[in-house]
Amino acid sequence: MLEIICSILLIIGGIFILLGSYSMVKLPDFYTRLHGPTKASTLGVGSVIIAAIVFSASNGGVSLKELIILLFLFITAPVAAHMLAKAALHIQVKQRKDSVNDKLFEQAKQQKDRQE
Repeated sequence: MLEIICSILLIIGGIFILLGSYSMVKLPDFYTRLHGPTKASTLGVGSVIIAAIVFSASNGGVSLKELIILLFLFITAPVAAHMLAKAALHIQVKQRKDSVNDKLFEQAKQQKDRQE
């Protein structure tokens, strides 16, 4: 039974990682491309690590290292994506024409113009 749970978690993780890779190729601009791999790393790699935790628990004990890696992943991936998006807004990376976040882009542009 635990092997089935591990297999399902590994398949879910693989699907998320595959979709994240695909979204990096197909989405139109930097900001939308950033979203796919961030979710893929959090959910995909998280599922793979949870599968490793379940497998190691069935074989004798849970490793503290796996739990720390999982916690570190869930904390750092969203923060890193936020910082990348903020830096891209600051250096005015182009957005697609029909982007909903034009206000943020314009505010960043005005702020940069005021600083110069």
